[in-house]
Amino acid sequence: MATETPPFLRLTGVSKRFGGVLALDRVDWEVRPGEVHCLVGENGCGKSTLIKLVAGVHRPDPGGIIAIGGEERANLDPAEAKALGIQVIYQDLSLFPNLSVAENIGFDRSVQGLARPVRFGRMRETARGLLQRLGVALPLAAPVGTLSIAERQVVAICRGLAAEARLLFMDEPTASLTRTEVRQLLGFVDRLREAGVAVVFVSHRLDEVVQIAERVTVLRDGHKIGTFARGEVDARRIGELMTGLSIEHRITARDRSTAAPLLEVRGLTRAGEYADIGFALGRGEVLGLTGLLGAGRTELALSLFGMTRPDAGEIRLEGRPVSLGTNQDAIRAGIAYVSEDRLNLGLNMRQSVGDNLVLASLERMAGSLGWIAPKRRQTLAAGWVDKLHIKTPGIANPVQQLSGGNQQRVVLGKWLATSPKVLILDSPTAGVDVGNKRGIYELIRALAETGVGILLISDEIPEVFYNCDRILHMRDGRIEGEFVPGRIDEHALEERVYA
Repeated sequence: MATETPPFLRLTGVSKRFGGVLALDRVDWEVRPGEVHCLVGENGCGKSTLIKLVAGVHRPDPGGIIAIGGEERANLDPAEAKALGIQVIYQDLSLFPNLSVAENIGFDRSVQGLARPVRFGRMRETARGLLQRLGVALPLAAPVGTLSIAERQVVAICRGLAAEARLLFMDEPTASLTRTEVRQLLGFVDRLREAGVAVVFVSHRLDEVVQIAERVTVLRDGHKIGTFARGEVDARRIGELMTGLSIEHRITARDRSTAAPLLEVRGLTRAGEYADIGFALGRGEVLGLTGLLGAGRTELALSLFGMTRPDAGEIRLEGRPVSLGTNQDAIRAGIAYVSEDRLNLGLNMRQSVGDNLVLASLERMAGSLGWIAPKRRQTLAAGWVDKLHIKTPGIANPVQQLSGGNQQRVVLGKWLATSPKVLILDSPTAGVDVGNKRGIYELIRALAETGVGILLISDEIPEVFYNCDRILHMRDGRIEGEFVPGRIDEHALEERVYA
């Protein structure tokens, strides 16, 4: 009988307490060589703590054991973890935007050991070889800051491989990727597996988890709920294990055909991005906009928010033409925009929760002399923390300390504080766990009931299907179709979009 491959990583009875908070409680866990193992759980369940323990950032409480390659590592630190082949690609990728592709890939090697001149020729050859290994061509001299998010993911993977990774943690690698980019990334994961590199894939997109995982481990409230082989659980069952709740998907579409038009777009065109866009958004309607990578969804949203100027066409709000030369024009007109990239565009991560919540309302809050009363600022911020159930020790705490779901609630609060008539939500649940997704969907419906018109942009078909009154399908910069959930089923819609 064949013997099972011994684990490359094994945790036994691992706990971690921070002050009075027990982040992990007696967790047993293992990862085998060349395995794709998914780690799932709601924000705050202990995933990040577990990763940092294995990466040597934290040490387990007494009694817990971490073994790598069959040997116990009692005093594991980041340098030793990297030397043993442990690499972590965090959600923000931790790349240097001003450095080139080749320099980012070779950075870890260049700073290890004694100081010596950087051999740029060898660095470029290494980078070229690793990119070829993944089947990707990127300009080696291009600054990483000029690349797309998907291309930066490739650079981060190559950086881990350059450091001779044997176990690669990928923390929410698909949170900011479209479905097309996700398929490409999952192909890279398959190549890593074939090369014997173990991959721990952390994701809130449960359909991806069941697609890629050989095994899935579920954490909840610091406890390991269980480890399951492929086929033992589906996406719905994983969601139930994560939350302890039964998850029900139901169509929420309402007939809004008689609603007064709030936002009207006629013949909107911007060369190279979108063409002849026309639609109407009714008062209190949730209108979905979906499509593949490059369809022009975000580009259209940026024009509706005054960030870019269309070459032709007309935007009308409440029946009147509006000229949106800047985002300030859009805000004054009553249009708010929640970007898909909350880390870089939606929030100032180092500022406080309170500062972020009032950021878009400063002009409205200022008195006749341009001063903002501190009490008024505090009342506004505290009010939205309460209304949106944002979990934070206080409004003075940095927003970067919050979970992804609570950061997204801060972004929503920032724009809701402007009392918008139209709210554009671009991938509003990217990187958000199941429980917080449900809370955001409930908030969207509640806002629509107050008369706010909502444009929900997403490449997640279930997201638009179950939460929108109508859905527009965009392809190659044009609106290709309009659908009503219930008159078309989810599978048929997915077939149309991904055809």
